[in-house]
Order: sequence, then C-alpha cells, then structure tokens
Amino acid sequence: MKSVRSNDETSIMDAALMVLMSIVKTQNVSWFFRSNVSIQNALSTLGEEALYDEICLSVYGILSEVLSDEQLKRLKIANNMGVFFFNMLEKAWHHPLKKYRQIQIEYLLQGSVNLSKHDFIQQETANMNKIPLFIEMSDQYPIVFDIIWALSFNHNIQQQLRSHPSFIHKLSQLAKESDDEQMRKITHGILWNLEITHQDRSIPQHTNHNTFDIMISYSHKEKVLCKQLYDELIKSGYRVWIDFDQMHGNVMDAMAQAIDRSEIIIICMSEQYRQSNFCRAEAHYAFQRQRRIVPVLMQKHYKPDGWLLFLIGQLLYVDFTKYEFVRAMEMLSKELKVTDVTNIGISSVPVAQAIIVKDPSTRDKLPPNILQWTESNVQDWLITHNLQQMSRLLANCDGQSLVYLNKHMKYGEPQQTLKSFYEDCIRHLGENLSLIELSRLQSLMDQQKRFVQSSLRTQGRKNRQ
Repeated sequence: MKSVRSNDETSIMDAALMVLMSIVKTQNVSWFFRSNVSIQNALSTLGEEALYDEICLSVYGILSEVLSDEQLKRLKIANNMGVFFFNMLEKAWHHPLKKYRQIQIEYLLQGSVNLSKHDFIQQETANMNKIPLFIEMSDQYPIVFDIIWALSFNHNIQQQLRSHPSFIHKLSQLAKESDDEQMRKITHGILWNLEITHQDRSIPQHTNHNTFDIMISYSHKEKVLCKQLYDELIKSGYRVWIDFDQMHGNVMDAMAQAIDRSEIIIICMSEQYRQSNFCRAEAHYAFQRQRRIVPVLMQKHYKPDGWLLFLIGQLLYVDFTKYEFVRAMEMLSKELKVTDVTNIGISSVPVAQAIIVKDPSTRDKLPPNILQWTESNVQDWLITHNLQQMSRLLANCDGQSLVYLNKHMKYGEPQQTLKSFYEDCIRHLGENLSLIELSRLQSLMDQQKRFVQSSLRTQGRKNRQ
C-alpha cells in the first residue's frame, strides 16, 4: 500500500478499519478478538507493514481497545507502539495546524485515552518521560486530563507528576473551581493517586447507623443488572450502599467513606469496569483497606485481565452471564455467608509468626499489617532475611508495593516478569539478577499465606470442639 490517500487499496482499508473501530467501541466483541489469534496476527502484520500512518494508527487503536495487556505486549508491534505513537503526537503538537500529516491531534489524543489504560504503555510513557508533553497540552485539550489520570496509576508516573508543583497547583484549583463536573471528578482522581494522605484516613467507628454490610462497585454501563442485584440484596436484609446517581462533589472522598463504612465490596466485573479510572481507584482502595472482596461477572465472555486480574487473584466469582439471575443470586448469597478464607491473603499475616526472624528487634518494629509497612520497614524485612540485592532493587517499595509485586509474580506472565526484574537489575544496580534471592523472596511471601490458611483451619477446629 502506498502512503497516499489516493491509492484505492489504502482508501478502502482505511474506511474498513474505521468501521471496525466503531464496531469494537459499541459492541461486545472484544472476546472474539481475544480468542482468535489469527485475527490478532493479521492486524499486527497490517500495522507493521502498512506505509500509511493512519492505517497503523487505526490498527493500534483497535488492538488496544480489544486485547488484554498481556496479549498486546506479546504482539511484535508492541515494542514500537509507544515510540510510533508519541512521535506522531509530538509532531502534531508542534505543528502550526496541530496535526501530523493528515491526522488531527484530537484523533491522536482520543487514541491515547485507550492506550493509556494499558500498564505497559504507562511504563513506556514513564521511560520516555512524556509527562511534560501531556502537561503542556493540557491547557489546550481537556481530554489530556483523562489520559493523565489513567497514567497516574503507575508509580513512576506519580513521581514524575509530583516533580511539577505548578501542575499540581493547577489540578487543585480545577478540582475546587471548575464549572465542569467531569473535570472536577478527573482532577480529584489524579490528586487522589498522587497523595498518600488517604492511606492514613481514620476509619469511622462502626455503628448500626453508619455501617453497611455491602458496597456494590460497578461501571454505570451495568446499571440495570446492578439495580436488580441491589434490590435482591435489600430483600435479603442486607444494608447495601450503591451509587445510582453518580456521586457529586469530591467523588474520591465520597467513595472512600462508602468503602470505610462497608464490610464487603462486591466488584461487578466487566470490560468497562476494567477500563474505568474511577473503578480502578475504588477497587484499589477497597483492597488497601482490606475489605472482603467478592467478585461477580457482569459481561458475557469477559475474562478479568490487567490490574483487575491482579487484584482479585484466585478468588472465585459468581458468573451472572452463565446462570439465570435467581440461580446466580443463590450462589452469591452462599458466598456472602461463608467465612472468608481465600481473600485474607498476605496482608493479614502476623509477620512475627509467619516467618523465621533472625533479628528480634526488627521483628518488633514491623507493623502486623504488611500494607502499613513503610519503605524503611520493607528494607528492614529484606535485610533481616539476607536479601541484599532485593533490598537495593526494591529501595522505594513500601508494603503495598510489595503486595502488588507478589501478585504480579504469581499471576503475571512469568517470562515478562523475569525479564523486567533482569532489566531493572542491570539498569539500576549494574549487576545480574540473583535468581536465588528472587526465589527466596517469593518463597517468604508464600510462607506467610500458607501460615494464615493453616492458622484458620486450626482455629476452625478449636471452635468446633
């Protein structure tokens, strides 16, 4: 194909891809692309070999919309995707007419919204130091704030954003004074990701008046089914919190208060839920607060992926798309009534009992909840277990980071995880990765989880005696 629009083949292909993009945005067809490797490879090859940039851009847009993070990373074009895209975006921004060749910058920014949802694109954005570019564009294009919100879930991006105090001040002003309610929500969301104050929020005293049994966390696309779920739970006598009207004001604080006042969080999983920045912040806060998470599947053919897969781990979920609603509710009711064992995870482990500690003074200093560990606590723990290389490699990790790392090691793609560790060792430490230390780190975390499960079984037997 030639790189000019007058080429008939190029024009037809361009039009076909635009129609395909419209279909994937409006119809539930992602499962079809995810289950069909031939189509993935065909689109990948087209994006790799096409000479016309708009063809490549359309292919990248479709693939980023329908594929999971892991599937997208496995494609040959993944390594060049960020470089290709940011090159066009930067040239369009500096062009007098705000376009790259015939591609308007608005079209490129819309594509950025989809790409920014993928964790590996977030990391590539951080590696290429493109945050200053987005900050510069934010004055003229409000959609950039939504892109920055998605990117701000990445730890490195958070650090880069914090190094721009004038932009942080601008976010604070917009959060308070903007006439656009959606803009206030987005800026509150970015600030929430950048601040650590919400980690120190005091949990309100639970009373019969301010406590809910259940909070339903969902994407508004699934509102009808979630309303049915809510009604049935109310009939069963549960006190349920759900946002039907979309919260106003500081939505992040309102979300946090709802989670703090609820015992169980039902996560209604769907592709829209995974793509929602607000849902991601909500689910992460519930995890951080150690609320019991009960996942339910709301979208046919959808399989949890990306951050959502890491969050729910190996939890069983009720599939509302597979069973009749009445049957699915029966299954959910049973799940809500059972003692939660699988969801306790490593965060609830009494550290002093779960591991063999060499230094009693270090043991006594560690908070019993790993999510409360500071960077210093993590360093003490690693050094106590003679994980010298890990202590230097994970120098900026707190307890929450350690928990997410453990989930990534367990449920992520092994080869990609090992490659990332190896590259980080070379880049930051100038030495090869010690597989022995990495294995011992994972083993220690697994010991904690086994200790919890064993203790629960022992306690259960005592209670029955």
